[in-house]
Amino acid sequence: MSSPAPNLAGPIGQYEMMLMIRLFEQRVDRLFDEGAIHGTAHLCIGQEACAVGAVAAARSTDPIVSSHRGHGHFLARTGDPAALMAELLGKATGPCMGRGGSQHLCVRDLAFYGTNGITGGGIPTATGLALSQKLLGTGKVVLCFFGEGATNQGTFHESLNMAGIWDLPIVYFCENNQYGMSTPFRQIMKVRTVADRAAAYGMEGAWVDGMDVEGVREGVAAAVERARAGGGPTLVEAECYRFCGHSKSDRLLYRSREEEARWRQRDPIESYRRKLLASGVPEGVLLDAGRRAAQKIEEAYQQARSAPEPTPQQVLVSPYSKESPGP
Repeated sequence: MSSPAPNLAGPIGQYEMMLMIRLFEQRVDRLFDEGAIHGTAHLCIGQEACAVGAVAAARSTDPIVSSHRGHGHFLARTGDPAALMAELLGKATGPCMGRGGSQHLCVRDLAFYGTNGITGGGIPTATGLALSQKLLGTGKVVLCFFGEGATNQGTFHESLNMAGIWDLPIVYFCENNQYGMSTPFRQIMKVRTVADRAAAYGMEGAWVDGMDVEGVREGVAAAVERARAGGGPTLVEAECYRFCGHSKSDRLLYRSREEEARWRQRDPIESYRRKLLASGVPEGVLLDAGRRAAQKIEEAYQQARSAPEPTPQQVLVSPYSKESPGP
C-alpha cells in the first residue's frame, strides 16, 4: 500500500482530518452494530486532536507505532480511509489483506509500524525502532502512542529506562483519556500526572491539552525537534477523553452522564471550529471541509464494500512477503 501523505500543514487540513476520523469511527460503530464487522474495535471518538496534532508534528518518514485505539493514528498518517475500511471488512485491498483488522494494522512503506492489541505492547517495538534510527543515523524520530493504562505495564518502564540511558530519538505519547477500561486514572497511580514519571528515566516530561489540536502539535513538535537534534526522548502526556466506550462491549456504567457532558463541552472538533471562525476563517470554508470529509468516508465505504475477498492463494502467503500476489 502507498498513499500520499495527508495535508496536515495548515489549520483547515487539520480540521478536515479530525472530522474525517470522527465520521470514520461513527461509520465503523454502525457497521459493528449491523454485523458487517466482526470481533471488536476501540474507537477514538473524542481523541481526534491527539492523533492529528501529534502526527502533524512529525515528518511523513518518521516511524509511528500505535496502540489498540489506532484508527485515528492510521488515518492521520495515511489519509486513506478506503484502505482502513477494507481491512476492517476483511477485504483483500486492505493494507494487511484483511487479516490484520483493527488490532494489527501495519503499513511499512508509510512508516506505520502497527496497532497492537496488547496493552503497552507497542512500546518495546517503538524503542527498538528508535535504537535502529540512532545506530543507522537516519535522523528520524519515532512517535509511540499508548494510553495511560499502559504506563503501569513493565514494558513501559523498561523501555523508557533504556531510551533514557541511550538518548534515543523517540517521543512517547500517552493519550490519557481518564480510564483504563473502566478504572479511573486517579485510582491506579499516585503521581500527579503521567508526565511526572519522565523524571525517573532522566528524560523530559511534558503535559499538553489533548482536546486542543494546536496545543498537541506544538508540544509534540518541540519534543520531536529535541529528539532529532540529539536531545533524547520525551514523555508527552495528552489529557483527553473518549466519548465512546472502551470497546464495543462497554456500556459505560462506571461514569456519570454529567461528567460526559462536561467533557463534550470541550469537543476538540467543535472547539477548533469556533477558534477558526473567531480567527477569521469563513464558515463556508469549514462547511466545505466537512463536505469533503463526509464524501471521503462515503466513498471509502462504497469502495471497501465492493472490494474483493482474499483468495485462498493470498491467505496462504504473508501480506509482507515479496511473493505475495497482492489484491
